[in-house]
Amino acid sequence: MNDTLFTVLSQRKLTDHVYELRLQGDTSHITRPGQFVNLKLDGLYLRRPISVCNLEGDVLTLIYKVVGKGTEQLSRMAPGEALPVLTGLGNGYDVSLSGPAPLLIGGGVGVPPLYLLAKRLRAAGKAVSVILGFNTASEVFYEAEFRALGCEVTVTTVDGSCGVKGFVTDALPESYSHVYTCGPEPMLKAVYRSIPTGGSFSFEKRMGCGFGACMGCSCKTVTGYKRICKEGPVLQKEEILWEG
Repeated sequence: MNDTLFTVLSQRKLTDHVYELRLQGDTSHITRPGQFVNLKLDGLYLRRPISVCNLEGDVLTLIYKVVGKGTEQLSRMAPGEALPVLTGLGNGYDVSLSGPAPLLIGGGVGVPPLYLLAKRLRAAGKAVSVILGFNTASEVFYEAEFRALGCEVTVTTVDGSCGVKGFVTDALPESYSHVYTCGPEPMLKAVYRSIPTGGSFSFEKRMGCGFGACMGCSCKTVTGYKRICKEGPVLQKEEILWEG
């Protein structure tokens, strides 16, 4: 874990509410895809946790959705501004579990952490399939970026305006070796119930500190309580206990 100042390199609007932010700074504590960072914004007490989308040397790419005061403030940051960033948080995805033909499933702003994962898996020679789920065509982002990595990409939209009509579970391929997924909890639950293989599930929880001190993001698992920010955000299929 490391807290340091990053410099804003660029902001790019991907959809009406989704932005891509590129930062430059000390990325040495980010060791796995699926980890996240915690951003400190002026005037706001709690940091904002955002998954790592890409990593190239000392350049960090984050993708976030504007949903409140903090992310709206973040969207107004300009190149050259400084941003305090807590890095190296969370356990991330274990690429050694992938097998020869991993399947990556992302829903909405659960898509970004899968990009660095896909990049690492493709570099290891894996045959990567990706399903990207959105509500409608205007919300789709990073389809071309995944294709550029050499992934087999399927897009689903609830209203059928782009790709396969329906949910991500309506587009599951016939075979795959392991599933990596990130997205809203109803989607994760549906994926859990639909796959015969092992799976790595990245969860979102409201976080106070982001590094395990406050216990605010604890959830019950087969092996006891785990902190999503520390022992997570990635849980394995066999340890998940669904609430309700």
